[in-house]
Amino acid sequence: MKLNELELSVDYFQFDKKFYQKLESTPLNNPHLISYSKSACDLIGLDYSSCESESFVAFMNGENVLKGSVPYSMAYAGHQFGYFVPQLGDGRAINLGSINGWHLQTKGSGLTRFSRQGDGRAVLRSSIREYIMSEHMHALGIPTTRALALIGSTHPIYRSYDDIDTGAIVMRMSTSWIRIGTFEYFSRGKDAQENLKKLTDYVIKQSYPHLENEDNKYERFYCELVEKTAKLLAMWQAYGFMHGVMNTDNMSVAGLTIDYGPFAFMDTFEMNCICNHTDMEGRYSFCNQPEIARWNLEVLAYNLGKICSFKKLIGYLKSFITIHQKEYLDLMNKRLGLDKRLSKDSNIDLVISLLEALEKSKIDYNCFFYRLSKLKSLDSINSITDISIFRDSIIKWFEEYKKVIENQNQDFKYMKELMLKVNPKFVIKNYMLQEAIENAKNGDFKLTNDLLFIAQNPFLEHKEYDRYSNPTPIEYANIQLSCSS
Repeated sequence: MKLNELELSVDYFQFDKKFYQKLESTPLNNPHLISYSKSACDLIGLDYSSCESESFVAFMNGENVLKGSVPYSMAYAGHQFGYFVPQLGDGRAINLGSINGWHLQTKGSGLTRFSRQGDGRAVLRSSIREYIMSEHMHALGIPTTRALALIGSTHPIYRSYDDIDTGAIVMRMSTSWIRIGTFEYFSRGKDAQENLKKLTDYVIKQSYPHLENEDNKYERFYCELVEKTAKLLAMWQAYGFMHGVMNTDNMSVAGLTIDYGPFAFMDTFEMNCICNHTDMEGRYSFCNQPEIARWNLEVLAYNLGKICSFKKLIGYLKSFITIHQKEYLDLMNKRLGLDKRLSKDSNIDLVISLLEALEKSKIDYNCFFYRLSKLKSLDSINSITDISIFRDSIIKWFEEYKKVIENQNQDFKYMKELMLKVNPKFVIKNYMLQEAIENAKNGDFKLTNDLLFIAQNPFLEHKEYDRYSNPTPIEYANIQLSCSS
């Protein structure tokens, strides 16, 4: 369909007005198209040619409101770094409505009632990062929000006295924008029970429709979310992804990765790696992510406990770590090309010793797995030891690996075929994104679009960008970022 043929629908106004704000976007100065995702267009049936039109840029900039759209921002609360904040919300995001089950949202569209001390804007650098990473996570099979398009502008954005950037807007798409923090907000006040029931019914209809007519649907919704989140975190850990800000207002009740801020894929492997420089205590470090997700789900249980059995919710939450560990070991076995069914303990000792060896060797995490997939034989591991700063630990681990393969009678040629299906040649790193950002600041968006294509097709060769399949240059490895990065 052409852009003017799209018709959006809005279903959020069934709630009290205190839970949202109807408003119009504040357009950026001199907007221009930077990129659009054909893959995301397909989800809503949008014709590609429409994305190259002036009316599409106007749509992104809030100047062209589609039929059925009533723009609004949502209120929510949240635990930020463990401390409860009763009033948060879409401080720079505006919801436009949904189509084909996808809720469209612009990020960086100006002030809302929930902006607090912010300016309601998103800068070019953070917008490029979120745009590309949303699509990359999907390509890796990790549940995530999506990104339709990105526009830039000449609109000046001031983040500090000497930090002047230009404004940009990302069109984000999600099957749901409801967060654990939304439940925290709805659970306050004299009508808490009624509001929570309405919200939970809304979430079930939106993301768990098979539960609508089931008994104990509130508890069952929670149980399914626990499982989805446990599996999501297993994928984050297996691929070395760090979210950076796992506040309850950044945790989806649809089991998706949302709100890309100071994220990072692991460069040199560090179990306690922190990607957010404001996370002084390491609350959201790599190794803490599963436990923080469980903690956030416990917060949700306390709020849902007002309308269903809190005891049952907490009882099921006890299964979180078990589900997470099982899924994680499944994924790690696949990344190693192993059939876990041939092991009584899913090769847990081998996986643990690998993580220890990777850290001691100071080796690039995802590069290790890709090079493992491309080895000609297990007796010729130079391509891996060559990227190890310290080799002894990784050489010792390979002896363990070979014994497991021999004991389980696994064929390495067949193992390599399995590994290449889950070990991408390319994982988008922050130094790559920074290169695209620097070019974009000078009006050159070629690398932004090339990185988008690589991000969406990480298992292809992309010979022109072979250097991106190598370890992250040491001077850029595991650099911490800010929330506005």
